[in-house]
Amino acid sequence: MRKRAWWLLALSAIFPGTAQLVGGNRKLGSFALRFTLVNLGLLVLAGLLLLINKSWLVAIATVPFITTVLGWYLWFFGALFALLIFDALRLAQLGRVDGRPRLVLLLSFLLVGVLGTGSIVYAGNISTSSAAAIGSIFNQGGGTQPVDGRYNILVLGSDAGRDRFGIRPDSISVFSISADTGRVAVIGIPRGLEHVPFSADSPLWKVYPNGWDCLNECLINAIYKNVTDKHADLYPDAEKQGSTAGVEATKDAVEGVTGLKITSYVMIEMHAVSKLIDALGGVTIDVKQRLPIGGQADDGSDAKAWIEPGQQRMNGYTALWYARSRHTTSDFDRMRRQKEVEQAVLKQMNPATIFTRFQEIAAASTSLVKTDIPKDMLPTYLDLANKVKKHGMKVLDLVPENGYHPGSPNYSKIKADVAKIIAKNK
Repeated sequence: MRKRAWWLLALSAIFPGTAQLVGGNRKLGSFALRFTLVNLGLLVLAGLLLLINKSWLVAIATVPFITTVLGWYLWFFGALFALLIFDALRLAQLGRVDGRPRLVLLLSFLLVGVLGTGSIVYAGNISTSSAAAIGSIFNQGGGTQPVDGRYNILVLGSDAGRDRFGIRPDSISVFSISADTGRVAVIGIPRGLEHVPFSADSPLWKVYPNGWDCLNECLINAIYKNVTDKHADLYPDAEKQGSTAGVEATKDAVEGVTGLKITSYVMIEMHAVSKLIDALGGVTIDVKQRLPIGGQADDGSDAKAWIEPGQQRMNGYTALWYARSRHTTSDFDRMRRQKEVEQAVLKQMNPATIFTRFQEIAAASTSLVKTDIPKDMLPTYLDLANKVKKHGMKVLDLVPENGYHPGSPNYSKIKADVAKIIAKNK
């Protein structure tokens, strides 16, 4: 009876339904075994797609309807698996097993039932959570074509808050990715860049033919709010395309600065970064200098607290203040710290963390990102992301220490240097 019980447990764990075919309800066993064979078929098909063309598998896995149905399927299979394990426990007749082996068998049945059912249900939760996240973030159809062999993605960090009127992107970067090799050149644009030019085909050319001039310190990050408040009618189709007038105006400004044609944008809500970092379990950052949390005084005398130097594990609140702290340092220091936080988040995005915290990460991501990247482009970008890991990223920050002066920029030099770094990363 002891051997029989172990065989029933093994059969139920490896091929659910076979225990019932051997010694129980054959109809239930036959029904469950069909499910098991379907599961094996799906796994084999996924394996073949992974070997033949990984992009096909990604394309299927990023269709919200498919992942939602898969989630329901897994929930049902989880419930069926639990029923089969406990039915196998009944068939094992542990009452006829003497001594300690009875307790070991009982615990083994319970362990397999709980772990197996929990794993299947969790996989179903991941599937439905990913469907919700993808459907919320990537809600545009169609595709995007590379320009001169590259995808140029504008990445904006929005630092809107209760103490600020409107959105002013405090972090502006262009990720220029080769469509063939995946090599990336990142152009970091300081928020205080002035006298930004517009090309003749930009709607803003009519309003600012001599460039961004507001009779004051006209910083590039103020274009978003200016156009949103006063010139939104220049971009009538922005919302239909998953964008806003402010984003489209910032695209035109960045194109005027870099000479690159922007193909898509991604806006990251900095306050939601805090939720993402907490979902990841925190990030590790090596702090170079003491930084104030909160306060308005330039010397940090009215700070709520301080971030001390040294390597430390930060939660979302502290990491966000590390990235956005305004006083005792310059805007260019902020750019550097923001990139440090970005790198720390990417480093923490390992497979184990993503799998164990997937639902929290997915929930944080829906409020974190806005983009006009079509969902049909996800397989392409995920494939490029794997290539990016091999080559790394080359960065050109337009800051004074690199010879660029935001108050009096030389746009001919900037465009020439951007062209050089692009040429080196084909």
